[in-house]
Amino acid sequence: MKKFNIASEQDILDGLTSDVYFERSQSLVKAFPDVEVTAEITVSGTPFPWIVFSGLDEVVSLLKGKNISLKSVPEGTVIKHRDPDGIPVPFVTITGTYREFARLETIILGFLCQSSGISTYSSMVRMSCGDSPFYSFGIRRMHPAISPMIDRAAFIGGADGVSGIMGAKLIGQNPVGTVPHAISLIYGDDSVWKAIAGASPSDGVKVALIDTFYDERMGAIKAAEMIPDLNYVRLDTPSSRRGNFPAIVREVRWELDLRGFRNVKIMVSGGLEAEDIPELKRAGADAFGVGTSIASGKTVDFSLDIVEVRGKKVAKKGKFSGAKTLLRCPSCHAIKSSLDSGIVKCECGETMSDLQKNYIIGGKALSEPEHPGDIRNRAIAELQYFAQKESTQ
Repeated sequence: MKKFNIASEQDILDGLTSDVYFERSQSLVKAFPDVEVTAEITVSGTPFPWIVFSGLDEVVSLLKGKNISLKSVPEGTVIKHRDPDGIPVPFVTITGTYREFARLETIILGFLCQSSGISTYSSMVRMSCGDSPFYSFGIRRMHPAISPMIDRAAFIGGADGVSGIMGAKLIGQNPVGTVPHAISLIYGDDSVWKAIAGASPSDGVKVALIDTFYDERMGAIKAAEMIPDLNYVRLDTPSSRRGNFPAIVREVRWELDLRGFRNVKIMVSGGLEAEDIPELKRAGADAFGVGTSIASGKTVDFSLDIVEVRGKKVAKKGKFSGAKTLLRCPSCHAIKSSLDSGIVKCECGETMSDLQKNYIIGGKALSEPEHPGDIRNRAIAELQYFAQKESTQ
């Protein structure tokens, strides 16, 4: 009997976490010859102004070794789900016999939908924070089996660090965190702050949690007095005591500055969403811990649909037949979903190029997975382009 309600890696590879109707389809197609198809993964609609694509690493791990070929936009690509003409963007294109991947459709979509949703919401937080750091603290709100995925996706979307031990290892960073309120409850704030004063944290950053017992202003002042090299005070004020959170931050900033603690920065956390951050920044907050809103980011509703059968362009109603090339301008980032794979000029005069890359050909993975840091750099660079574009509109 299993101890936890989770699927193993082998269960996923075997398709046991898929919907049953895909398994039934496998039984049906056994009576027919193998047929080569091309399927595209697209998005019909989304509440987000753009999508930060992630989760491809797991799709490649799932499908390599199978007799298929796969093209995809790279992870960390920031892109709208339709081109200016309203044609869906093909994020992923799979070509092969249908029975090779039919049973895995649910799993493929699950990898992409949730990860991209987290990455995309994380990017919204990134945009709200500007140059201020923020950290993903949301894994406690989700099933622990997927905590590394959550942290990876949040990091790709723009988080500067993550709290999860496994997630931090996956992205090649040290986990980020302070101490739980429980330690202050057991030993008292003063004892904990004395311990912090004498400690040498691995990242060299000292953070004092100040709102267990004290009023935030008095807690901040006392922690700053007790810890000479304090970097941050962290306000995790519960909503029942919060009132006007920016006003509390503004008061703490004023009192610290007044007493010569201008070097002590303010970190805030506790139920924050992207839209809360600008006002908190204006009030004096320097860093942000964002949890539930990132970890529970609305999924991106990807769907997988056949667009060609034996080379013939065909699709169910509501979809667009034919395997499409996703073109993007290297200069202005304009996109176009086109049946034409030849040279296409952008309106700005630049030659558009295929945004999709080959990741699997004939079952063979063409490269090792990218490092999450490189994927994040791509996302940040493309987000900056979107920010500049929005500021000029």
